[in-house]
Amino acid sequence: MGWLGQDQLTFGARRREEWHTQPWRAIPHNLLFLGASSFWCRLPLPSTGELSLGRNTTTSPEHDRVTPIKDSLSFARETCRQGDMNARSYLTAMLILTTASLPACAPLTNPAMRPELSSTQAPDAGVLPSPVPDPVRTKRMVELGGTDRRAAEAALNAVLETRDDHFVPVLIEMLRAAQIGIPVEIDYSTMVMAIEDISGQSLGDNWPAWVEWYGTTDIEPPPGFTGWKGRLLSFIDPRFADFLNDESSSRIRVEEIVWGGVRVDAIPALDNPKMIIASDADYLLAEEPVFGVALNGHARAYPLRILDWHEMANDVVGGVPVSLAYCTLCGAAIAYDTRASDGSAYTFGSSGFLFRSNKLMYDRQTRTLWNQLTGEPVVGRLAASGIRLALLPVVLTSWKDWRDQHPDTLVLSPETGYERYYLPGAAYGDYFASGDTMFPVWQRSKQLGDKDRIYALRVDGTPKAYPLALLVEEGVVNDTVGGTNVVLVAARGRVTVNGSSIRAGSVTYDAGGEVRAFLSGAEMFSAGASADELLDARGGIWRVTEEGLLSPEGEVVAPRLSGHLAYWFGWFAFFPHTLVYGVPAEP
Repeated sequence: MGWLGQDQLTFGARRREEWHTQPWRAIPHNLLFLGASSFWCRLPLPSTGELSLGRNTTTSPEHDRVTPIKDSLSFARETCRQGDMNARSYLTAMLILTTASLPACAPLTNPAMRPELSSTQAPDAGVLPSPVPDPVRTKRMVELGGTDRRAAEAALNAVLETRDDHFVPVLIEMLRAAQIGIPVEIDYSTMVMAIEDISGQSLGDNWPAWVEWYGTTDIEPPPGFTGWKGRLLSFIDPRFADFLNDESSSRIRVEEIVWGGVRVDAIPALDNPKMIIASDADYLLAEEPVFGVALNGHARAYPLRILDWHEMANDVVGGVPVSLAYCTLCGAAIAYDTRASDGSAYTFGSSGFLFRSNKLMYDRQTRTLWNQLTGEPVVGRLAASGIRLALLPVVLTSWKDWRDQHPDTLVLSPETGYERYYLPGAAYGDYFASGDTMFPVWQRSKQLGDKDRIYALRVDGTPKAYPLALLVEEGVVNDTVGGTNVVLVAARGRVTVNGSSIRAGSVTYDAGGEVRAFLSGAEMFSAGASADELLDARGGIWRVTEEGLLSPEGEVVAPRLSGHLAYWFGWFAFFPHTLVYGVPAEP
């Protein structure tokens, strides 16, 4: 899949907010939902000539109109009169938040009532504009995003007169801001025409298409863009400005950071969560998936039915401080030793931001943004430090298989302190079951399907992806990565979830499979008599353990490598030069 339609992206961002703040209610497209800063009612309507922010012109003949709080309240009151007790609770929540949410409810003005572009804004193609000094660019950017309409329009006129492409990312941000309810002073249709005029692209108001096109360019925003963007998005959550400010150093293009539909820590991390013994975990099904972490003889299981709602567990396993960072959008759960290479220990939360559809987590000690997939700080105080987190082994398997391998394991208690539908598939089952992605990613590859699951390894700086389907088919894979011999074991097949999404109802999807990787030295292995045994070329029996492969003499001589599962699109977005096992390279 390429980018999604605007309707899907607008709804996608908002529904991530509702999934984590209203777990008691499944909300379809034509019911109430909680948006970025306010309650909205999304109703499919016939064409009225008004601006349709939620319209997907490629798939639906209808226009969707976003209407403000008062209509949502009327709808909820009517539902209450009809005896819907859930709606009563919902209305109560809306009344509590209405006062704080009103600024986001400014109605959108019909484009026909706004001033059109003047003829002076389209200079002759043969006339080269004069260079614009950086301080002037910064001033115009601030005026464009300010509250003075005349100053904003004058700034846009000046930008158009020079066709200054430094303002393409600024206008893309403002386009998205208007779509998610952040007030801007430039008319919506004028913004669209301005982006097209400056860029030479004809993408209309399709924000994901603009993001993906922009990713392929080397355009740079005006100086001060990071702080400007943080202030713009602080309308949703003032804490966003803590992450994106004028003092923030960055190792990534801040222009590619997008709001993920939730506020800071609206997807709450589990900190030193309550654990119970396996025999007390009667809430779990034998076949359902868990993430398993075993360190220094201590094993812990983190069921996906719980982690889907929290995406982060800060814990201590076998004396090692661990953050299990889980990006549901890119299908990757990664265990990190939070004692970073600078000697400091960090704990993490969810920032509410995404970068190429990957979760940007943040550390609570410095409020630096980190890339969840690489374990590196990317925006903020630590971005230029060069530190990184060390990977730890993690495996996805069924609860039964993990318990059989680790009878003394502890497992997450459902008593987390949060009220959520802790059922398989409830939070993201419909996303997992779909081939669609939810947010724009410009760097993709057709070697595999976007949401094909792969097992990802990095050995001596060389990244390699192993399609899970091939690993499961072969069971044992001997390979070489970056000059290092490795063996991967996937002898227990895949884990399938039959669950129920709070939005889509019954869903069935592949959650992954149990894969472990080890250094193999000069040995060549094949499958043994059981899933926990390998045979060497001499017929010797080796045992698969969490620490490594146990030789026939009872010694661990093939240490474990730390890898993890991911969706193909999520891995390739950050490792475009990755090797791929068993699949021909793209021409």
